[in-house]
Amino acid sequence: MTNDPYIPYGRQDICQDDIDAVVSVLRSDFLTQGPQVPAFEAAVAAHTGAAYAVAVNSATSALHIACLALGVGTGDVVWTVPTTFVASANCALYCGASVDFVDIDPTRYTMCPKALQAKLETASQLPKAIIPVHLCGQSADMKAISEIARNYGISIIEDASHAIGATYEGEPVGDCRYSEITVFSFHPVKIITTAEGGLATTQNQKIAEAMDLARSHGITRDPTLYENPNLGSWYYEQIRLGFNYRMTELQAALGLTQMQRLTKIVDRRTAIAARYDQILANFPVQRPIQAPSTGSSWHLYVIQVPQNYHSQIFDDLKTAGIGVNLHYIPIHTHPYYRSMGFKLGQFPNAESYYRKSISIPLYFGLEEKDQDRVCATLEQSLLRIT
Repeated sequence: MTNDPYIPYGRQDICQDDIDAVVSVLRSDFLTQGPQVPAFEAAVAAHTGAAYAVAVNSATSALHIACLALGVGTGDVVWTVPTTFVASANCALYCGASVDFVDIDPTRYTMCPKALQAKLETASQLPKAIIPVHLCGQSADMKAISEIARNYGISIIEDASHAIGATYEGEPVGDCRYSEITVFSFHPVKIITTAEGGLATTQNQKIAEAMDLARSHGITRDPTLYENPNLGSWYYEQIRLGFNYRMTELQAALGLTQMQRLTKIVDRRTAIAARYDQILANFPVQRPIQAPSTGSSWHLYVIQVPQNYHSQIFDDLKTAGIGVNLHYIPIHTHPYYRSMGFKLGQFPNAESYYRKSISIPLYFGLEEKDQDRVCATLEQSLLRIT
């Protein structure tokens, strides 16, 4: 073990403006269902160029209501990638649908358009929706994916949990040019945080209204949607089965001040990633590959190391007090999904990525001396195996 301070792989950055905003809400009349959530939604919509934004208590909830808004249900199938957090697949199961996977591109590590096309050509049942995942902050090749999906009449949900502040073809991720819905996460290790929280953007009013209903019990106070006569200003109706997925005012206030620093935060993370690229240039590791059409928000910096020494290098870094992580164990290899019939070897690119990948520390407050320590420890571990 080491006496050096622990370096996490990721952490939030909270400034005085964030604290003041949350305290102000605590002293206000509204802790929930007040003005801060609509203001936060407006800020994200303005940044992305989306017409509508619907904030909820987690990105998992956002994925769920996105599926519901697209009519995903029993008898349907949804496709995503194996290399993602389980929520990208679980959201379809919540709706009673089944799940299948499309392998990742071997260099970009996001949904492979060629694999998608090949799978669609032989599919016994077309998916109701597909969920490409923008891994580590880099967008999937959405133009290519969209062109393929549109030919088959398939809806698209972008899982951009890693990618607030990222760009694709020079435009903000979340503008939904190539999808019906985009979902963001604001967990503390993400680019900006609302403590816990998520949000879905869309250009479609009906989809936005469906997600709004689903996040708050399926209840409406809009008289134009009532089935019965309006009995008074106190009246409301539940017109759908919904959930309590609302974001609190405290979370939204934090998100608002964080959004004000989004560009600064992404620029800092980009600079840290560039410094890693420079330091690790001569190391026997694979550094992240960035497609020319993308501008990553750098949620994660993932290196790939020799497969035979993956566990040893991972443990060396952990023992040295460096909080490395692995993003992700392929979903189809988890026991719950294996029980559905998925097997090892079905998605070889995702499995190969998993066997070699290590997420090293990257966050706004990472100091150069700590970054140097990460690289020096990695170098020492690599020297021991060569």
